[in-house]
Amino acid sequence: MSKDKTWKELPIAAVSQKSSTSFMTGDWKTYMAERDLEKCTLCLTCVMLCPEGAIHYRPEHGRIDIDLGFCKGCGICANECPAKAITMKIPEE
Repeated sequence: MSKDKTWKELPIAAVSQKSSTSFMTGDWKTYMAERDLEKCTLCLTCVMLCPEGAIHYRPEHGRIDIDLGFCKGCGICANECPAKAITMKIPEE
């Protein structure tokens, strides 16, 4: 049986057979998304526009969760947030 490779084991410029949600890709980011709970209006713009599916709406809890294990730090969520509730921060070591 062949073992699935992680994204780190793929050769440069390789095409993966799986979507990025199958790999924990958040460890290659330079920036991470941080949400200000007081500014957030739960408009869900970030959920709809995240290209990695790293932002999830949890209606049962009335909140949005950012899964930093998949967030690549692209900043689309912060750029497009109408309430400016998301900022991009450099992760602390």
